[in-house]
Amino acid sequence: MAESGVAPAGGELDEEFAVPSHVDDVTEQIAAFAAGHGAGGRRVVLITSGGTKVPLESRTVRFLDNFSSGRRGASSAEYFLDAGYAVVFLHRHRSLYPYARMYSGINLLDTLQIKRDCDQVVVNQQVLPNIAKVLQRYQQVKEDGLLLSIEFSTLSEYLHLLKAAAQALSKLGSQAMFYLAAAVSDFYIPASEMPEHKIQSSNGPLQITMEMVPKILSPLVKDWAPRAFVISFKLETDASILLDRARNALDTYSHQAVVANVLDTRRGYVVVVTPETQAELILTDEDVRKEVEIEELIVSNLTAAHSQFMNKHQS
Repeated sequence: MAESGVAPAGGELDEEFAVPSHVDDVTEQIAAFAAGHGAGGRRVVLITSGGTKVPLESRTVRFLDNFSSGRRGASSAEYFLDAGYAVVFLHRHRSLYPYARMYSGINLLDTLQIKRDCDQVVVNQQVLPNIAKVLQRYQQVKEDGLLLSIEFSTLSEYLHLLKAAAQALSKLGSQAMFYLAAAVSDFYIPASEMPEHKIQSSNGPLQITMEMVPKILSPLVKDWAPRAFVISFKLETDASILLDRARNALDTYSHQAVVANVLDTRRGYVVVVTPETQAELILTDEDVRKEVEIEELIVSNLTAAHSQFMNKHQS
């Protein structure tokens, strides 16, 4: 979903949504991460990934969720790392994770074997193909301190952590990129209107009135990280309105790019829309045979655009 809409000021965000207890710690982590890499001239990208959970009760039993596995964010993180970026990965708890995402859906116990002569546990590499190469790359990324993982679960956590991250990364100026791939809920129930305890089915059919979520693309671009390179995502099910919606977002929020995609074809076709251009990125049959992913094309396009953006703002 797109990061668009009318956003509240910071104080109103605090009033509408509970501030996570760990937000100050996260802010410090991101600030230190950004300062270390920024001093060395390395670019830093914040990737948001996965969906947001919207509670229906204060003591949450039921909640509304967004359709998102986090696949696009997790795979994009790998390609940004390959391109030389440091990555802050702000992701939904238990959504797909860089490198590990290649083995999602595999039962861990099915991948392990015991060598009975020495009681050692070994990995069945037929079940986990290329695991040695993938593990080596992941360990190198971690040793180099290039990947900072921050988890969220609820909508309120996401909003506050994104604000904290934006403010922490703002000191990098044009070196910072925001790749807002998370699927963020458009609706929520204010805390003051939420029942404290579990909603009882014995009360009959459930009717819910939800408020519009105060989206935060506008203050992110204008106030929190005004010199950063910002990309939002637009997912639609109706292809006929996709590009108009993407261009409307750019006109409204004055950020740098929208990655526009249709639900049914999102894994093989996207359009990167900027104020000046639009680029269709399509996986060919040859790409599919070579197991090229659309995220590789997206990241290649956007890193080039980021370079042009930095040159323009540093000249």
